[in-house]
Amino acid sequence: MHSNHLLLEEPIRMASILEPSKASFFPAMTKIVGTLGPNSRSVEIISHCLKAGMSVARFDFSCGDADSHRETLENLRTAIKITKKLCAVMFDTVGPELQVVNKSEKAISLKADATVTLTPDKGGEASSEVLPINFAGLSKAVKKGDTIFIGQYLFTGSETTSVWLEVDEVKDEDVVCVIKNSATLTGSLFTLHASQIHIDLPTLTDKDKEAISSWGVQNKIDFLSLSSTRHAEDVREARNFLSKLGDLSQTQIFAKIENVEGLTHFDEILQEADGIILSRGNLGIDLPPEKVFLFQKAAVNKCNMAGKPAVVTRVVDSMTDNLRPTRAEATDVANAVLDGSDAILLGAETFRGLYPVECISIVGKICAEVRAAIKVKASVIICFTSSGRAARLIAKYRPTMPVLSVVIPRLKTNQLKWCFSGAFEARQSLIVRGLFPMLADPRHPAEHRNPTNESVLKVALDHGKSAGVIKSRDRVVVCQKVGDASVVKIIELED
Repeated sequence: MHSNHLLLEEPIRMASILEPSKASFFPAMTKIVGTLGPNSRSVEIISHCLKAGMSVARFDFSCGDADSHRETLENLRTAIKITKKLCAVMFDTVGPELQVVNKSEKAISLKADATVTLTPDKGGEASSEVLPINFAGLSKAVKKGDTIFIGQYLFTGSETTSVWLEVDEVKDEDVVCVIKNSATLTGSLFTLHASQIHIDLPTLTDKDKEAISSWGVQNKIDFLSLSSTRHAEDVREARNFLSKLGDLSQTQIFAKIENVEGLTHFDEILQEADGIILSRGNLGIDLPPEKVFLFQKAAVNKCNMAGKPAVVTRVVDSMTDNLRPTRAEATDVANAVLDGSDAILLGAETFRGLYPVECISIVGKICAEVRAAIKVKASVIICFTSSGRAARLIAKYRPTMPVLSVVIPRLKTNQLKWCFSGAFEARQSLIVRGLFPMLADPRHPAEHRNPTNESVLKVALDHGKSAGVIKSRDRVVVCQKVGDASVVKIIELED
């Protein structure tokens, strides 16, 4: 009569929900990308962000100049040394962004049902009647009835700092619109987004190219986030551009999908790109809200199948000004994790938000709770790799335990100088779910040719122990290549 109790074992025990959350070095399998900006650029705050679980730092070139980003990056490097936590660098391009220029920076008040004219006269003053824009092609791209959104930050649906407009008529280069909600625009620049409209501007702009070839090259960026990727060709062009810059031939390109055009060509973009960022804020303007989550599920699943990282944005908007997320946001983070996202990207929440550290910490806790519900037999997989490919392949199959990838440096030369490869490979796994990289010491080359050598393994095991993922009596799976063969060992640790 007791034979049924096995079938009814609950997936998550109620008791585990009531236990206090555990703090540990591996906060979660899911990674957190934090955008560094005005409220998160001091060495102190960045150090706290790293400790709270940020493993990739994003530099958004839509805001701020190269000099301020350079100072922030120097602070990040200092913070990395202090906290001894690895962090990768992501460069986010401006892309084909349409902007309203407000030279006088006076607040502009717009009333529902009134009209406002968008004009490509950049020299003009912005007012409640006229908004000068940086693009002469808008009148050719839109028609009566189209929706246009304008705001300093993206529209989330509730604020009065952004405005919806409906195109009423097109006069030569001017676009006359009816205002749909009363709002006050403040600041010197507002973003303009035309819903489901093709904007005839290059994806990688001249301004982007200039910033990448100076700032990007100097700082050997690990990831390029390609804003508004609309076609696979966009990724190929960016790849071609990076390959000519020598130092950036290893930089990975993450296609940022922000509009219906990118959705339409998703499959071929995924083939070309190294990873995908789902920009849910912009997608929420281009798609009806009830469609965004369906696309998220489908896209993340496709990324998982292809073994390429999927990054989801705009998860805890309310934490920009509040210490706690809403219940809906917390659920949303958990669902993004269960869908199979590799990383959660925080934008405004850490860039200009009041609580950057708490934000990273809470998102990390939510991700960790989702993971803790899964029962595990082996506590960790250790993988020796030099290109990082083997470790990424293991992570692709979403094991329930963390994968420690021990990156073995390889000596290479370009006929002029010798250098060790490995640092890029280690940092680029910082965006992949469940992968935790370590760089083996290049000073002991004999051990690397034969990573079965106990000392490299011992270092990895010690790292796992101090990190709290391995305890005595645990089982550990070790994967490595010996010559052309792949070897898998299962080790049971003594007391």
